[in-house]
Formats: sequence, C-alpha cells, structure tokens
Amino acid sequence: MAVRTDAESPEIPSLENAQPHTPWGGWLRSYGTFLGLVLMVVTFSLLRPDAFLSFNNLRNILEQAAILGIVATTMTIVMVVGDFDLSVGALASLCGVVAADLMIRETGLGPSIAVALGVGAAAGLLNGVLVAYAGLSAFVATLATMTAYRGLSLWYTDGATLFSGLPEGFRTIGQGMTGPVPNSVLILAAVVIVAWFVLEQTTFGRKLYAVGGNAEASYLAGLNVRRLRLLAFICSGLGAALAGIVLTSRLFSAHPTAGEPFMLNSIAAVFLGMTMFREGEAHVPGTLTGVLLLGMMSNGLNMLHVNSYIQSVLTGSIIVLAVLVSGLARRRL
Repeated sequence: MAVRTDAESPEIPSLENAQPHTPWGGWLRSYGTFLGLVLMVVTFSLLRPDAFLSFNNLRNILEQAAILGIVATTMTIVMVVGDFDLSVGALASLCGVVAADLMIRETGLGPSIAVALGVGAAAGLLNGVLVAYAGLSAFVATLATMTAYRGLSLWYTDGATLFSGLPEGFRTIGQGMTGPVPNSVLILAAVVIVAWFVLEQTTFGRKLYAVGGNAEASYLAGLNVRRLRLLAFICSGLGAALAGIVLTSRLFSAHPTAGEPFMLNSIAAVFLGMTMFREGEAHVPGTLTGVLLLGMMSNGLNMLHVNSYIQSVLTGSIIVLAVLVSGLARRRL
C-alpha cells in the first residue's frame, strides 16, 4: 500500500521541504521502528537477564512469530496494491481444519496439504473477484468473506476441535527441527525470500507497487490493474492457508477459530513496517521487523507476567506511537 505525499505533486509545496531538517530527522523516519525493537530487547534483557536473551527463548520467539510472519508477509502483497484482507485469520482456521479432517480420513499427508492450499487459493480468488471485478471495497468484501469462512469452519467441524487420528508425520511441519532451527522458521524464511524477490526484483512486483501508488495512472499506462489486484489476493489466500497448516501441525489439532488472532496482528505488523525505510509503503523487510517487534513484546510481557488484557492495550499503544512518531518526523524534522 503506497501512500502518496505532497512532495510527489509538483503543484503543491511539500511540507517536508518547507521545514528545516536535522541530521537525525531522516534517520528517525527510516529507522524509528527498528530503534523501538532494539529498545524493547534492551529493556526485557535488563528486566529478565537470566532468560530473555537465552538461545532457547530466542528460538521460541522465532517459532511463535513464524506463523504470524507467514500471514503478514503475504498480507504485505495485498497492501502493496492498496488493499487489505480481513479474512486471513478465518481462512487460516478453515484451511487448518480441512487439512486435519482429510488426514484423519486417511487421505494422505501430501494430498491433504495440497487440498488445503487449494482452498486458500480459491478463497483468495473469491476475495479478488469481489474487490477487483465486482467493485466492492476491500473492507466490505473481506469482512463478508471472513464471516463466511468462520461459519464454514464451525459448520465443517460442528464447533469441535479435530485431533484424534492425525498422522505423526504431520507433526514435523510445525514442531520439527532441522538442526537447531525450527521447521516453521525455515518455512517463514522461504516465504519471506520469495515475497521479497517478487516485490523488489521482478517486473511483476514493480507493477504491483505502481498499482498501489496510483491505480488510475497504472491503468492508463496499460497495466491490467484488476488482474494484478486479483493475483495479490490469491497470494494472501495461499499465505493464510500455509499458516493454517503450520499452526495445525504446531498444535497437532485443528480448532475452527484458532487462526483468528492473525488478522489484526498481521495488519499491525505491516503497518509497523510501513513506518520504516519507506514511509507509507508496505515492504517485506519492514513487515518482518514488525512481526519480530510484536513477537518479542508478547514474549517479554509474558515473562514479566503482565495481564493479557493489558498486553492488548500496550500492543495498540505501540502501534499508534510508531505511526505517530513517523508522521511527526516526516512533517517536522
């Protein structure tokens, strides 16, 4: 999602150019969120020096953040074109229960995962058609499909948790290790590398950024804006499905609402990333930083035994503060 600034218009004077700059102003604009991540690590390290920076805890943070990272990374692609997807959490739950049910029915590990990924791609296709071709706003369309996917998950499982009969081989996806690295982290790394390469190093990625910057100008330049937005939603659907499969493997069970927290947290991670490096523009390195910030904050607050309700308040406050600092730095520094 690219946010145009006054500086991009030759007719309107830029407030940024009108204000005096300080040497640290640009640095703060570009690295403020990263600085917040560093300060958070230092704070929790001082409060819990015996545990926070231990190898096992850092590995635990990465493992816990991996599933959110998968959703947020593919959500970034949707936000690059100027849309967002509220259905990712419910879709992750739906794909998780589909994969689990098929494996319980002895369909086989590979075919079950393939079908679940296909469900995610089809759901993303539906979202894309509603937004790009039917003309619905992304908020209305994905809010509606979110509700529908949640209902399908509950209907499919009759509101129950699926766990009996899952094959042991499925456990290795979310709980297994390759050397000292959790498999879920390796899956996240693969998703991040592919998404970064597509967005930053390919013509397709440049077209996506062009659509997010100015959809009308992109259309006049000959780009198929509708198809590009459709493909972005398909990527988001695939990411949600993959996250649901990894989550189901990690829990070794499938609950019809297990993935719902990913929706708000993934959007928060992308917005946190948009405050760094390239303000107002979604990009994979920033999203990954946002995911790590949220993961470390949750882990550190749990170590300090902070009430979960207070954690939600602090999460929202940090997001608002990050965006506010970036905006103030852009206007005044």
